[in-house]
Amino acid sequence: MSISPLVLSGVFAFGLMVGSFLNVCIWRIPAEEQVVKGRSHCRRCAKEIAWYDNIPLLSFLLLRGRCRHCKAKISWSYPFVELITGILFAATVMHFGWSKVTAAYVILGASLIVLSMIDFKEMILPDEITLPGISLGVILSFYAPELHGSFTRWGGLWAGVMGALVGSGLLWIIGVIGTWLFKREAMGFGDVKLMAMVGAMIGVWKVLLVNLILAPVLGAVVGLVLKFRYGRDLIPFGPFLALGTIVAIFWGDGIIGWYRNLLVGG
Repeated sequence: MSISPLVLSGVFAFGLMVGSFLNVCIWRIPAEEQVVKGRSHCRRCAKEIAWYDNIPLLSFLLLRGRCRHCKAKISWSYPFVELITGILFAATVMHFGWSKVTAAYVILGASLIVLSMIDFKEMILPDEITLPGISLGVILSFYAPELHGSFTRWGGLWAGVMGALVGSGLLWIIGVIGTWLFKREAMGFGDVKLMAMVGAMIGVWKVLLVNLILAPVLGAVVGLVLKFRYGRDLIPFGPFLALGTIVAIFWGDGIIGWYRNLLVGG
């Protein structure tokens, strides 16, 4: 089903607005502040931000990346989160059309954006997102069994539960082995809960793809760059799990099919 450019533009604009709210979550959840109450304010001068200075992307450009009152620099993460949320929403609708699967992936994608940015800034993956995300993933697997290619709700529920267990269990095992090899904690338990949330929505095969191939490779490449360029030893793993998940959502079936054909052909 083709989606008109006008509709996609509307979806993109809606994604920008959602991204603006995600920014609120990214800054307030680690600080244990209310997410739905209180006006947005400058983190330096504490002045409330007027509505016309809070328009996604546009306000940042018009203000040239600085607070209207104190001229402090506005973090690059604000427009970045808004932009990638808009792109992700539009790409999901364009790829999957209008369906319950699209709605589930949009919710998952928004959650991954928040978790990735918090993990990048604070090196934590808050339970306020991962634990409800696990429950929501299992519930959505029941109401939208198409997420797992199932024709029955009970089949979808079983696939969602197994995806959560395999995703979290496999990552926990990898963390235990890594801790034993490197003599220090190699994987935080937040990453384990993140993969339980992801596994519940994308299923066993795609979560294996994320855990065993995509995320480790992405993490290793970036980790080496940061190690040799900046001398940084610790990097958050959540963003790589999130990126691997997005790749698995859009291209996982093709990658898995190619790998199966390779094994059969070999």
